[in-house]
Amino acid sequence: MTPDFSKYADGLIPVIIQDVDTLEVLMLGFMNEEAYNKTQAEGKVTFYSRSKQRLWTKGETSGNFLLVKEILLDCDQDTLLIKAVPQGPTCHTGDISCFGKANDTFSLQQLEKVIIDRKNNPLEKSYTASLFAKGINKIAQKVGEEAVEIVIEAKDNNKDLFLGEAADLMFHYLVLLQAKGFTLQDVIRVLESRHNK
Repeated sequence: MTPDFSKYADGLIPVIIQDVDTLEVLMLGFMNEEAYNKTQAEGKVTFYSRSKQRLWTKGETSGNFLLVKEILLDCDQDTLLIKAVPQGPTCHTGDISCFGKANDTFSLQQLEKVIIDRKNNPLEKSYTASLFAKGINKIAQKVGEEAVEIVIEAKDNNKDLFLGEAADLMFHYLVLLQAKGFTLQDVIRVLESRHNK
């Protein structure tokens, strides 16, 4: 199916942009057929700016491009959902989303971004950075220790201790994924492929 740009007098259809990993809604814009074709050809989200009356590639001045991963068309063929990888803040205010704090809820993807930052920009007193400095063997050992501890707590009825160990295991597992060069999304893709079989 292709978008029906003739449904609206101005030839523009609404486009919702969503972070492909976190599923956070980043912004809303409009495309005409030319903007849609350019977006498909170049892999960067291009809108039609109603205020500038011209095509406008998000990030053309800031460098904060939206790299297209998937384009979905709604059932009426007059609205697009684009799943993208943001190359920095999406909003001109510096927020990741144009909807501000409305979408600012904690997620594993946000935690993963912090872990990536500690790996790439280690801080002297950062526990996470210290794990990366010790290397893959120490990180793997720590995941093993946390796995044993959650098994032990699972045999008891202390909710707080069990959830604390579950959180420790999840955190160290995310660090291990990064140390191996993988992301949580890589694991989700494997689970998704198994779910579809």
